[in-house]
Amino acid sequence: MSPPDAMAFDDADRAALVAGARTIGTSGMVVGSAGNLSLRRADRMLVTPRGAELEDIDPRDLVDVSLADGSVAADHRSDSRPSSESPLHRAVYATTDARAIVHTHAHYATIVGTLVDELPAIHYAIAALGGPVRVARYETFGSDELAGAVSEALEGRKAALMANHGAVVVGRDVDQAVSLAVTLEWVASVYYHAIVAGTPRVLSEDHLDAVRAQVQSLDYAIAGPQA
Repeated sequence: MSPPDAMAFDDADRAALVAGARTIGTSGMVVGSAGNLSLRRADRMLVTPRGAELEDIDPRDLVDVSLADGSVAADHRSDSRPSSESPLHRAVYATTDARAIVHTHAHYATIVGTLVDELPAIHYAIAALGGPVRVARYETFGSDELAGAVSEALEGRKAALMANHGAVVVGRDVDQAVSLAVTLEWVASVYYHAIVAGTPRVLSEDHLDAVRAQVQSLDYAIAGPQA
């Protein structure tokens, strides 16, 4: 993958990541210090710190990390350390064109990841995620094995569920990744309630192709359930 524009992280990058973290932290999609976000610039990423509650992150505690070897920038002046899921973020950046990543332990996404191998097209909003969302096999958190499993599940998609763990969403920037994380949780909620109530109808690939064509014809973006 070719790297995005080569430039250092600035105050605007830090503000964007903190704002995204606050949105996720107050959304109910994480509990305690769970969850993490990152932003990519060229061969580096800015990632939320280990053990921090997302709604209370200080911009100075965000960690500038090398995508090549995981080393922390020499000018890091905080005691904070990069998220334990940094290997996952680095692997996803290595295999996709993502510029931002959001990892949550969202309630319904986590439930669905214990039940199925794929979240089907229960609503056309799933087209914004690239189609039915695969469930990455279970691996220990923070491990290279988990990073590999999630990278595989993300092929051709903007989201993946993680078996017995949570969800990962990628975007062109932090705002889009956060928005898609909200969309994924909503779709997972619809699917969960549908299977509790009965046997849901799901949309075919032809249905999703028609949605994509309509989006193009209207110059529109599917951002969530109200699209």
